[in-house]
Amino acid sequence: MKSQAITFRRIKDIFVKGLIILMAGCSVVPLVAILYYVFKQGIEAINWDFFTQLPKPVGEVGGGIANAILGSFLIILVASIMSIPFGISIGVYLSEHGETKLSYYTRLVVDALQGIPSIVIGIVIYIWVVKPMGHFSAFSGSIALGIMMIPIIARSTEETLKLIPFSLKEASLALGVPYYKTMLKVIIPSGLSGILSGIILSIARITGETAPLLFTAFGNPFFNFDIQHPIHTMLTPMSSMPLIIFNYATSPYDDWHRLAWGSAFVLLVFVLLLNIITKIASRKWKVQF
Repeated sequence: MKSQAITFRRIKDIFVKGLIILMAGCSVVPLVAILYYVFKQGIEAINWDFFTQLPKPVGEVGGGIANAILGSFLIILVASIMSIPFGISIGVYLSEHGETKLSYYTRLVVDALQGIPSIVIGIVIYIWVVKPMGHFSAFSGSIALGIMMIPIIARSTEETLKLIPFSLKEASLALGVPYYKTMLKVIIPSGLSGILSGIILSIARITGETAPLLFTAFGNPFFNFDIQHPIHTMLTPMSSMPLIIFNYATSPYDDWHRLAWGSAFVLLVFVLLLNIITKIASRKWKVQF
């Protein structure tokens, strides 16, 4: 009787393990299918002209997305410059003063901001920035994407710094190191892995966002980058890869569809690389005490 019960439990254990493996495999199938299809369709559009030329007018074959690649880089760069200091500062405050009433409401706002749909953020920035300026601009797009980055960076910074032993800060303060130097040169460098992972994940999060840019950056079929006047450049409409994909995929032209698939391929590869870099960075600078 006892051996039968043990055998029955083993059968249940094998069944549950098999069911878990099956469900895990089923969850991977859509991802593999999407990757395969995008790679298959997009790789055909990849060539030198794709990266170096501007989009051709309607009816002309060829062209590329050089303006969109540069535009995405500039918009994400400015968004990162604006959001990273704010996100890290919020995370440090929440980890240092986690029990205060202000930190409770700050955490609540951060969590709520992370759940707001991107298109809503785009509409808000359109009302707050685009309408007062009187025109679309890459800068307004960077503001929208930067707002989306802040909660991810803040939460990852907070959770990482909570893992650092309090004795490390006490030791630094006991040696006479000022509080601000302790935070900047001891605590934050100790949690570099989590902070860096949050930054990279936030960039990966906003890289493919289209809705906020439709209301802000709007798009531009030309190069409008002027190295001597970078501020003026950011105050003009600018294209990006998500906008190219949206506009070209919904067009009736086969050549534009090809460029859309190529853009999707490049965007997907970039996001995958960012996720791989996040994993490597997390292992390289993992918090260990």
